[in-house]
Amino acid sequence: MAAIRTGISGWRYAGWRDTFYPPQLTQARELAFASRALQTIEINGSHYALQKPESYQKWYQSTPADFMFSVKAPRYVTHILRLRGDECATAIANFFASGIFNLREKLGPILWQFPPSFRFDPDLFEGFLRSLPTDTASAVAIARKHDTHVRHACLSIDRKRPMRHAIEIRHASFCDETFIQMLRKYHAALVFSDSTADWPYAEDVTSDFIYMRLHGTETLYGGEYGDAALDRWTQRIKTWSSGSEPRDAQRIAAKAPKAKTARDVFCYFDNDQKVRAPFDAARLASRLNDRPVQNDMKALQQSLWNAEEISDLLGKKKAKRR
Repeated sequence: MAAIRTGISGWRYAGWRDTFYPPQLTQARELAFASRALQTIEINGSHYALQKPESYQKWYQSTPADFMFSVKAPRYVTHILRLRGDECATAIANFFASGIFNLREKLGPILWQFPPSFRFDPDLFEGFLRSLPTDTASAVAIARKHDTHVRHACLSIDRKRPMRHAIEIRHASFCDETFIQMLRKYHAALVFSDSTADWPYAEDVTSDFIYMRLHGTETLYGGEYGDAALDRWTQRIKTWSSGSEPRDAQRIAAKAPKAKTARDVFCYFDNDQKVRAPFDAARLASRLNDRPVQNDMKALQQSLWNAEEISDLLGKKKAKRR
């Protein structure tokens, strides 16, 4: 059965204290709270530096059984090395060896984000897509080629699991049907990246799942998604999840994707600079679940803070039955 998950990019932002996070919540419990208020989170720290196996293990233990993470791949691979040279293969091995297998069944897609200056090079990009592991057993084989940048490598898995990859592009040269065909060949998802920046936007379905990033409406990483916008995203997400595509889908390729029974959807809000991301994610989730929507920010805030499943995190003890 296909799942629709709405969430946020990262979970530690100073502006979220006393707004999304209750005043009495300790910083150490922020992930525990966020993972009970929402259904998925992108791990952003992995984009800037290799994380440690114990960190991934701690994140696994802090979140509910049905929760799922996406992991942002290192910018060292995408922005600095730009997929070139033998060092790039080692950097990818270091990433896979850094501890992501400790997320076990909570490991969702790997997000590979490319900078606005990165142009589409068909041969280079196909070599990269071909090298990506399709399951955790294949990823372990790559991880074994790590170097000394990983001091305590995590090279074991609880069992073989599928691995998914999502590609976010920001240069117009990727608006090429060859690129879309390539993604479909290797079953990688094109990220539907909504923003105010001058990045290409396309909704080509290229895999068995949908990956969306909503970066803001007023400025890059800022601006609330209003009711009309969320209603529109709700309908589009339900259509993609059902295995179809919207009639007005903005595609690079002329050919529509093959219809499926259903698709998983991951939708992340990245408009965190004005403290909107977690609230917009919660409002979208309410619509997708056909629940009454709290449009007033204060009311929504209180509904999140008072949810029964997070009461223990706030030190509220349930009354004992006599």
